[in-house]
Amino acid sequence: MNIDTRIKFRHLLCFLEVARQGSLAKASDKLAISQPALSKTLKELETLLCANLFVRSKSGAALTEAGVAFMRYAGPSVQALREGVHSLRSGEHEPVTVRLGVLSTVESLLVPEVICRLHARHPALVVSVATGPSAYLLSQLRLGELDLVVGRMTDSPQILGLSFEHLYSESMTLVVRDGHPLLANNDNRPTLEDFPLVLPLAGTTIRKFADSLFVQHGISPPRQRLETLSLTLSRRYVQCSDAVWIAPFDAVRQDLSRGELVELELGIREPGGSVGLCSNPALPLSIAAQWCVDVLREVGQAYREGAYP
Repeated sequence: MNIDTRIKFRHLLCFLEVARQGSLAKASDKLAISQPALSKTLKELETLLCANLFVRSKSGAALTEAGVAFMRYAGPSVQALREGVHSLRSGEHEPVTVRLGVLSTVESLLVPEVICRLHARHPALVVSVATGPSAYLLSQLRLGELDLVVGRMTDSPQILGLSFEHLYSESMTLVVRDGHPLLANNDNRPTLEDFPLVLPLAGTTIRKFADSLFVQHGISPPRQRLETLSLTLSRRYVQCSDAVWIAPFDAVRQDLSRGELVELELGIREPGGSVGLCSNPALPLSIAAQWCVDVLREVGQAYREGAYP
């Protein structure tokens, strides 16, 4: 079947923006055109395709099954055309960008390795990284402000309707500075409840795993706590105090190997949560985002096989 030459680039742009925004009003603002003009363009496209692409209601515009199917092809086509035009401007190969949401669980080892491999293979690639709680990053992914989110997030209610792919499992652990009183090998050793505790923010996915670890061991969390997702703050505070840090194992793996932090032996380790990548099935992946997915899968396999780190 030949492509109808009456389908124009503007049809595809309007379709993708309405799908991204979920609203004709928001899409028209983003495209700087009137809402009636946008509606007319969408109607033209639906007529040319002989299919209804959106279900319109007071709450916005939702993709139909036909709309979802068409998006799988319209998005990559537009992205490929844009990148092709950019690569030829002034004879220069302009960089393409992938926008990553990165949770604290993976910013120490996984993501740096992924970026190193990406840059080794794609010299003109820009990797833009946003950090924060899973709820915030997943909301940005849903709005199309991010291409992918990486980390532990399966327990977040914001993940509903998004696509999650497991990469590997990672446990939580308790660590202290070298020489901490809890490491003393004598009968007068104090208990964990006697020291400040560093743990993730309340309400985050990783905090649920931290709370689970305490329940497993019958430990009552001390009243004095530092709650943060900042690895830099957590690491420095634990190194200069008697605080105990309940941390993702990846976040402290290198500190443990260098002897800068020491793992508390509790007999058993928290079984581990699923670290993975999340994407928005309503929006097509750009070429740069697909490159990133490929490398994330590659490094994730290395984790599972024990080949990295």
